[in-house]
Amino acid sequence: MKIQILGIGCPKCKQTEANAREAIKNLGIDAEIEKITDINKITDFGIIATPGLGVNGDIKFSGKIPTIAEIEQALKQ
Repeated sequence: MKIQILGIGCPKCKQTEANAREAIKNLGIDAEIEKITDINKITDFGIIATPGLGVNGDIKFSGKIPTIAEIEQALKQ
């Protein structure tokens, strides 16, 4: 499983990454985190507001910091 964190590195993006790492740990799954900071690549995903979080290229959240529970739910789907 690949999780994409989309954002330029702002505090909200860093918190999204931290929440994603905690969700992965809580679920005990094997996942790779890819940080996408290039604004052109971010817009290619259709993200208008960061941070964004994708799972295997499918955007699950954008424009907000998803909670650990929200990320866990998205990873279970």
